[in-house]
Amino acid sequence: MAESNLCTGAALNRRSFLTLAGAAALVSAAGTGRVHAAAAAPASGADRGTLRHLTQRRMLGKLEVSAIGLGCLPMVGYYGGTFEKSDMIALIRRAYDSGVTFFDTAEVYGPYTSEEWVGEALAPVRDKVVIATKFGFGVEEGRPKEVNSRPDHIRRAVEGSLKRLRTDHIDLLYQHRVDPKVPVEDVAGVVGDLMREGKVQHWGMSEASSRSIRRAHAVTPLTALQSEYGIWWREPETKTFATLRELGIGFVPYCPLCRAFPLGLITPETKFEAKDRRATLPQFTPEAMKHNYPFVELVAKWSRDFGITPAQLVLGWVLSRGETIAPIPGTTNPAHLDDFLGAAEVKLSAEDWKRFDKEFLAIDLMGHRADPFTESQIDHS
Repeated sequence: MAESNLCTGAALNRRSFLTLAGAAALVSAAGTGRVHAAAAAPASGADRGTLRHLTQRRMLGKLEVSAIGLGCLPMVGYYGGTFEKSDMIALIRRAYDSGVTFFDTAEVYGPYTSEEWVGEALAPVRDKVVIATKFGFGVEEGRPKEVNSRPDHIRRAVEGSLKRLRTDHIDLLYQHRVDPKVPVEDVAGVVGDLMREGKVQHWGMSEASSRSIRRAHAVTPLTALQSEYGIWWREPETKTFATLRELGIGFVPYCPLCRAFPLGLITPETKFEAKDRRATLPQFTPEAMKHNYPFVELVAKWSRDFGITPAQLVLGWVLSRGETIAPIPGTTNPAHLDDFLGAAEVKLSAEDWKRFDKEFLAIDLMGHRADPFTESQIDHS
């Protein structure tokens, strides 16, 4: 596999990419950037409009979750903007009232802020939800950009997460990134001890290779893998899907809405705030956005044809890829939450999705999904 070609940020031939990699309006794990700041402003409560009611459930191993979860990273300004605690707590509760039972956070989000807000928001319904959080960066040591999965660090991280989440157990604990300095068997052993102590119920890994997954699973069986996955980034299909199926491990895609790019509110002229994550990504340079705009146009056409929104189409595609897949789109806007939850009702057939992919196959894409530093922390073993 020409993995190095996937990491260059150069133009990618769409047909070659899908051979290698297999085979969602600002509501991904994202806000909009400063040109759309007004559109991204959250409502001030959880009682605005009629709530959707998400009833579909999926299994990650033996863990039942709502078919669509909520990623709680954007709330700390990862994609620009500054958001009020009261608004974000109301948004999390709105998601629960709409049938979402799966909430994703991490100690490094803030750091700590996301976990604190999730913990406060869900405390009244703690026994009715699945909370996922992560360890794996040196937050406690004041080095949040460095990977760290040393056993003593894992224990400190978990104790901190339990306090911030206002709970005595973590439903799903991920290793945020594989630490090349710590054998995954040692990590799995520590998490296994935490599970026997009742502090962790299930565990998983994020952006891990099949080799690392197998090694860790042999020590303490994994429940889920979380990795980036969506219409324009399909590498997990050839990198890990076969292993997950073989071992009975579920899959949790982050950025399933492609960081909002195909949803119709980002154009080649969009200017992102300096702290917006997309300002640093090769896929979101002005040149790349212009080059990749046929993707936006394709999603718009198919959404019109089927009477759904772009977000519902893009997230619907992810949901269609398998019954053990539970995506975690994020948002800071109640209207966007209501929109993407509608993806669970999308009724495109397998043949429809096959036709969509055939049209997508004809599109060239430019730009890698990650900057070089981020790429260096992804497990390619």
